[in-house]
Amino acid sequence: MSKFWSSMVKRTEPYVPGEQVNQQKIVKLNTNENPYPPSPKVMEAIRGEMERNLQLYPSPTADDLRETIGRQYGLTADEVFVGNGSDEVLAFSFMAFFEPGQPIRFPDVTYSFYPVYAKLFDIPYEEVPLNRDFTLQIDKFFQSKGGVILPNPNAPTSLYAELDTIEEIVKNNPDRVVIIDEAYIDFAAKSVAELIQQYDNLLVVQTTSKSRSLAGLRVGFAMGNHSLIDALIRIKDSFNSYTLDRLALVGAKAAFEDEAYFKEITAKIIATRNETTVALKQLGFAVLPSQANFIFASHSSVSAERLYNELKKEGVLVRYFNKPGIDNYLRMTIGTDEQMERLLEKLTEIL
Repeated sequence: MSKFWSSMVKRTEPYVPGEQVNQQKIVKLNTNENPYPPSPKVMEAIRGEMERNLQLYPSPTADDLRETIGRQYGLTADEVFVGNGSDEVLAFSFMAFFEPGQPIRFPDVTYSFYPVYAKLFDIPYEEVPLNRDFTLQIDKFFQSKGGVILPNPNAPTSLYAELDTIEEIVKNNPDRVVIIDEAYIDFAAKSVAELIQQYDNLLVVQTTSKSRSLAGLRVGFAMGNHSLIDALIRIKDSFNSYTLDRLALVGAKAAFEDEAYFKEITAKIIATRNETTVALKQLGFAVLPSQANFIFASHSSVSAERLYNELKKEGVLVRYFNKPGIDNYLRMTIGTDEQMERLLEKLTEIL
């Protein structure tokens, strides 16, 4: 530990992302990326921008993109915030809405960046235990002193909480912000964004990384009451006015405008997810009912750690979390039909 480190650096425990391996023969099902390329219109928009304006700063307000996203959800640009990936948007949200000394709540099995942010910004937190079937104990999130954040569908469990469940949590924290992290919502039933007009304490965070195939472009966004969006803008402009570059702005806008391509790709992934679920159950796996672009599964007789290591030897990467309560589960991203066939083939051989 360096003697020059600040107290903030000393208390951090950085997030550990899934392995990034750039080998063509690897079947990469460990980081929940979309296996399909973005819309051709995205590539066309980026090429046009590259030829014109890279010598100029991008728009610090990103009005065009915010308006485009807003139209998708019946919101105005003033109710939309954009940032450099949803992780940055979440970090800004921790700074904007959660106070040091006021404990926030999130599930004990959840996105592992939340405790990282909490420690970084010196915010105490309470991990709310899930039920044995990994569903939410709704009332345990009521009346939080500092606020609430939870993903829906949850990561890594893949489970989706219905709108009335989320609404109960929002209603029972009227004086605190409730952040719903919807990174995987486009593979699920419905977004809670439709409740934004009813609740001024609700912030919904989404990303273009999953359903819109833009993980490499880094565009995330938040939706909520204009006062919440104003707070995020104040944090952003105190940190970096230009968080999104020109290519990201035009690429994301084009992705939202190509609704037909978006629907085609998400439907394809959902179909593959459902087929893979059936096949895994036939191999002896217990599979949680996923509404994400990944599956969370546990085998009846072979440990998840062994399966993870054996699959890795065979060139198939999945995600294993060595944490209490989920240490016998594998998280498997939904890839192409060919990639999932390879996964199932290798699992059959191992088992």
